[in-house]
Amino acid sequence: MSRYLPAFASAAVLVLLSACGSDDPSTPVQTAPVVQQPAPPVAETATAVAFMSDVHFHNVYGDFKSPQFAGIPTKDGKNATIRTMYAQLTSTRLFNENYFAFRAALDDAYAKGIRHVAFPGDYSDDAQPMNIDGIAEVLKEYQAKGMRFFLAPGNHDPNEPFDDLEAGKNDFLTKDGKEQKVYATSNPACLAKDPTVVCTDQLMEQGYDKLLAKLGEFGFNPNKADLHWETPFTKYTNNKYSYDEALAQSAANKREFEICAEGSGGSYKAAGEAKLGKPYTRCATMVDASYLVEPVKGLWLLAIDANVFVPSARFDPSNPKKFSGYDGAGNAGWNKVLTHKMHLVDWIKSVTARAKLEGKQLMAYSHYPTMDFYANQTEAMKAAFKPGAFQTARVPDAATAAGVAATGLRWHVGGHMHFNGTNDYADANGNYLVNVQSPSLAVYGAAYKIISYKDLDTVEVQTVALNSVARFNELFPYYQVENDYLKASTLPADVAKRWDRAILDTRSYGEYTRNYFGELSRLRFMDEYWPCEMKEAAMNLNGRQMLVLSQLQTRVTLAQLKDNANVVPLSANCAAAGTASSMPVAAVQLTADWAEATARAEKLAAAAGLSLDSFAKITPYDFYGDFHRTVYAGELALRDMGSERVSQYKVLMSAFPAATSAPVKIGDKLSDQNPVHLAFQHQFKQVFSIFKGLGSAKPSDRFTIDLKGKKINNANGAGLSFN
Repeated sequence: MSRYLPAFASAAVLVLLSACGSDDPSTPVQTAPVVQQPAPPVAETATAVAFMSDVHFHNVYGDFKSPQFAGIPTKDGKNATIRTMYAQLTSTRLFNENYFAFRAALDDAYAKGIRHVAFPGDYSDDAQPMNIDGIAEVLKEYQAKGMRFFLAPGNHDPNEPFDDLEAGKNDFLTKDGKEQKVYATSNPACLAKDPTVVCTDQLMEQGYDKLLAKLGEFGFNPNKADLHWETPFTKYTNNKYSYDEALAQSAANKREFEICAEGSGGSYKAAGEAKLGKPYTRCATMVDASYLVEPVKGLWLLAIDANVFVPSARFDPSNPKKFSGYDGAGNAGWNKVLTHKMHLVDWIKSVTARAKLEGKQLMAYSHYPTMDFYANQTEAMKAAFKPGAFQTARVPDAATAAGVAATGLRWHVGGHMHFNGTNDYADANGNYLVNVQSPSLAVYGAAYKIISYKDLDTVEVQTVALNSVARFNELFPYYQVENDYLKASTLPADVAKRWDRAILDTRSYGEYTRNYFGELSRLRFMDEYWPCEMKEAAMNLNGRQMLVLSQLQTRVTLAQLKDNANVVPLSANCAAAGTASSMPVAAVQLTADWAEATARAEKLAAAAGLSLDSFAKITPYDFYGDFHRTVYAGELALRDMGSERVSQYKVLMSAFPAATSAPVKIGDKLSDQNPVHLAFQHQFKQVFSIFKGLGSAKPSDRFTIDLKGKKINNANGAGLSFN
């Protein structure tokens, strides 16, 4: 018998019971004679669990505990401790409004009868005391109503495995609309007594020890009502579950493992060193916060700590708890779990085998995706956009998906990327793994997942969008002050931070996050991800012009655009000067060529039951916003676009020539002697192919996972697709 196997769990077939006198799965079972501790609740046929990923809770009415700065005084006597709107509009997550979205999600789940909520990491913004204390207060409030919460670590909680006493933020908002720096007391600026900096340890970032101590009741520690609880390191006397033993072994110092720069330490080190041919270096001991819990009979929640903090070149063996001695976990994910946390892989194999033997409804989740989360478009995105664009370094290798599937895990919920999506993997050995990406509450496409078992081979997934959030605009008056200040200021740094105040006119959280993503695209993504000439095209061409340009054939060059500037809003600004042809055509020829392309574009539009002029409604801002929104929200973004917009994009996706020619380059720039259409057709054919792939991915709204048939079935007949 496995050392993890509890005595009560030896049955091979799941027996489902009902709570006496109640249909509420959270009601304790009434038994006689009276037991000394509460009996656990009993699962019905399907216990639904809500998955809320990447909440990034920031306490907007927190307490800095500093006489220097308390935040913005509010009319009801509180202080708004919020980040600037500019900071939000240039971040891949909101910092402030998700406070209200989180409560809305909990209220919605509770109203739907959900009593178990799992968090696949990044439940806090950066594990600061102000934010951890704040989310604990909220969870306790809902816990008092009968809900249970099960946290898993993310790369923001903790940001580092050990306390960071130097952390802080540069952009808290003041009542005057300006930025205020707030740092932890050991930050160099605080040690130097910089008068412009507010110093408080409410902004230090807590490591594992403090997080487990403060948040233990939310899954990290056993609950007396649980049927079973364990960690990868648990050993029970006679293999029999004991709450008292579980509680003792939940301590942080009972959950430690060795990790080295080269790979897994501990009992795995010798084999790793033999394979490497030399000793491992830079080895350290740290906490693995993973756990398995059975909160109701038959339901196993496997919370996996997939953070991998590898000792870096900055690691100091004489001070192994120095936070700066480790690489961040953000890009490591499951790629590094398989090599640096091998104890976790072996434990997952044990859990999945026991779950199968005992007929448990196993729900596994971690912060990181286990496979390609870009609808298998990753390689195309690497080829089309700037190096490192769209954080493709975070995409798991193909071998990683195979390695996770080999553990016997059949499905898994991930977060981290703030995406809504689904993908699957199957191999020749019969292994099948589905990765469900649970979207963030703090971005466009804000939503959570409700997951339950129909039977042991069928999993039902529903995505609940948060379009309506009470109080979402509560902080808008303070942003208006910020906007007014930026407009009035002539300082170059302030001018560069001006944002479109139209976001303050939004009427719902869904509309607000849609607008937020438009500004995020404009202020950050277009510079960060798109090559110069692609950015120019995307930010200047409407849908009509794109369709015509997809049909254009001309010998007029980019260099000649300045001589016929009113035809198409492009230029040679991103190009290098090349050698002009000895037999050029006149720039005016572009007018005639454009007219011919327009006629072809009109036919394409008409064949789809559309008018060419209707494509002009797709503004540049709409296009690049739609593209990035689809990256994040998948089919949820298409639902917001509507059927006409989706039909227009489908025409564009099929409009480009079957074969395009790569443009001539001079170094890393286009030659300005390329014909006007050439680079656009070559590059945007790829862009629209990626766009189609992202919007035609596996079902991600309402669907079922057929584990026996090894397929994902769409349960949303009204969903839109680019297929």
